[in-house]
This record gives sequence, structure tokens and C-alpha cells, in this order.
Amino acid sequence: MPDVTYKRIDEMEGIYEGIARRARAELGVTAFGMQVMSLPPNWDGYPDHHHGPDAADAGQEEVYVPIAGGGKLVAGRAEYELRPGVAVRVGPEQPRQILPGDEGISFVALGGLPGAFDPPAWTELGAAPPVPASV
Repeated sequence: MPDVTYKRIDEMEGIYEGIARRARAELGVTAFGMQVMSLPPNWDGYPDHHHGPDAADAGQEEVYVPIAGGGKLVAGRAEYELRPGVAVRVGPEQPRQILPGDEGISFVALGGLPGAFDPPAWTELGAAPPVPASV
């Protein structure tokens, strides 16, 4: 049997009235954090937060990957447009807040501790592509 876990996002366990889906746990991921968030239009309830030393999940950098709708990421005084086709990384101590636009926004939030992953050489910028292993 293949080592694959397949789940529909809308069938994953939801919290906060379905705003967050426990994607990491539903898929059995143990290498990094992952949730799927669906924020309603123009909602201001997403917390302005960071993952600095005093946070419950201290040290995490996060990547947000919008999958539907749009909005903006506010980081300090800077704002970044969020829409499908964009990915954004935020460092652990950087305060951040996501503000959904008129359509709301759904995104995948990935989190992990810097240095916990040893990236293969082929993933570095300008590196030669990998040669697939034979099956």
C-alpha cells in the first residue's frame, strides 16, 4: 500500500468555526506545521502575532500560500498583496497580520524551525536539476 494520505480540505477537522483546518494532523505531517485558513471577507480577527521567544510556538518561520480569494499581509509598516500564485515567507520575530479582501482569502500556512531541514543541493538557486532515482 502506498505511503500517501489523501484528504479533502473541506473534510479536515475545523476549529474557530471552520476558519482553520488542522491539515498537518489530518495528513500526519511531522516535519513541519501546516494549517489551511479560510478568512471571511474584510475580517479583522486574524491575530497580529509573531513567533519570537515569548510565543507558544517560538522560533517558527512561516510561509503563506494563498489558494483562493485575496488580501494583504501586514508586516510592520509594509504591506504585501496576497493572491493565488504568490508565496510569502515571514521570519520568526516579525509581527504579521493577514487581512482578507472583499472575497475573503484561503491560504496554506506552513511553519517550521529554521535549520531543522537540510535542503538537498538541487533545491538551491542555480543548482543543477536532480536525477530521478530508478524504481
